[in-house]
Amino acid sequence: MADQNIIKEGVTLYNHGNYTGALTYFLSLPDDSSLDAYELAYYLGLCYSRLGRYDDALLYLEQVVTSEDEANADARERVLQCRYLLAIIYCKSGRKKLADFELKKLLEEGYHIAGVYASMAFLSWENGDVDTCIELYNKALSEDENNATALNGLGYVLAYEDRDLTTALGYCKRALDRAPESAACLDSLGFVYYKMGLYKESRKFLKRAKKADSLNPIIDEHLKMAQEAQEE
Repeated sequence: MADQNIIKEGVTLYNHGNYTGALTYFLSLPDDSSLDAYELAYYLGLCYSRLGRYDDALLYLEQVVTSEDEANADARERVLQCRYLLAIIYCKSGRKKLADFELKKLLEEGYHIAGVYASMAFLSWENGDVDTCIELYNKALSEDENNATALNGLGYVLAYEDRDLTTALGYCKRALDRAPESAACLDSLGFVYYKMGLYKESRKFLKRAKKADSLNPIIDEHLKMAQEAQEE
């Protein structure tokens, strides 16, 4: 483990949410510092992930995962954390086979089970397997009934499929309670209200979702649908 005095400033910046500052700090460290290369890769991977710079994040996260040290508990935990981040990035970028590989490895290790099941549910949804998607979201909630990702995902899927709008509404409200600033949760709740024919409520949440994520085409489409329905 590196001298903690060397990384303290960068870690403090990261823990306070200043990811750009933390990234700048870690990138500024001299090559001859005593900071271990894999530890530096770990922090750079975290910073790039937080900033949404996923291609850069992958470069460093993959370094950490391939440096796996079975004998070092701290290193082992970091490997699992980076493997989880890799899986999320692969999911978001459509690299489904890579995501599936990482998620299965995490299940074998028993790491972040609810999050893993939720990610696998998302992949099933992307593959058009709705029943498996719902089953996996329910598995995620059986591990952690307050997992916002699983609550939101299951609520959205139930609404999209018109399976149970009342239940979908409850899930999405619970998800938003746990992640009140989440564009995804705001969008899902707005979409459920749209499916229920409550267009005024729908537009209220979809507008908030758009404000939180102005470049998301799915949110744009949902808002357009709600606006057109209200005008009819």
